[in-house]
Amino acid sequence: MKAAVLKEYHEKLLRQLAVDFNCDPADFRAEEHIITKPAWNEGRRNYSPEIFLQMATCGMNAVIMANECLHGFLCEWIKETEGHQLFEFENLTKLNEELMRYGYQMNPTHHMFLPCREIREEERFRVKWFYDSEINTFYGDPRFPNAIAYPGPCPVRPDRIVVIAYDGDAIMGMAGCSEDAPHWQQIGIDVLPEYRSKGVGSYLVTLLKNKIIEMGDVPFYGTGAANIHSQNIAMKSGFKPMWVETEAVKHETAC
Repeated sequence: MKAAVLKEYHEKLLRQLAVDFNCDPADFRAEEHIITKPAWNEGRRNYSPEIFLQMATCGMNAVIMANECLHGFLCEWIKETEGHQLFEFENLTKLNEELMRYGYQMNPTHHMFLPCREIREEERFRVKWFYDSEINTFYGDPRFPNAIAYPGPCPVRPDRIVVIAYDGDAIMGMAGCSEDAPHWQQIGIDVLPEYRSKGVGSYLVTLLKNKIIEMGDVPFYGTGAANIHSQNIAMKSGFKPMWVETEAVKHETAC
């Protein structure tokens, strides 16, 4: 993938994060940390029913969008601490203690990936594609909690494309993408246990990534900090880590 394309993806990322975090794209390149007020900007990614605190870093500073009741604490919490350090256990514990005063707690951190290189897969497995309403038949299937919304469709992040690999009539794995923001398609993958470690996951994710790019949209991939297997699938499929984000959720709904 050419350097100009990589730069274009990075610029698109900063513009989307600016919408998500109610700031300017340049704020993610700043030396100092940025604290903003919550706003439901049109076109933002929406993962919670309300915004109490969300935080992200692209590797330099951190941008924190938070309820104003937290701003005084946050101004002290970020002092003399680098962006990536704010996502470490010791600092997140202090933040979590403050959030608990308001009935919130931190969700896990998410490591987020964007395309970095082009991969063209030779045909290795038989696959079938499904689009939009064609996906409905798979909702509620506990085998696919990551590839598509579970247990049912999510109106704010609709599933757009699914690609399934088959061994005869048996499903080996499914990759799907949800449109989390206009033209931003997040990829998820589920491979059935008996077909793991055979390259099914990276094969399907690569096919779906290429399809999304051909459509003119942005494919992205997110996974947990300790999910090495999922991170390896992302990198084998031509993704690279680009940002880290996390958020606060109501105490009883934390997951």
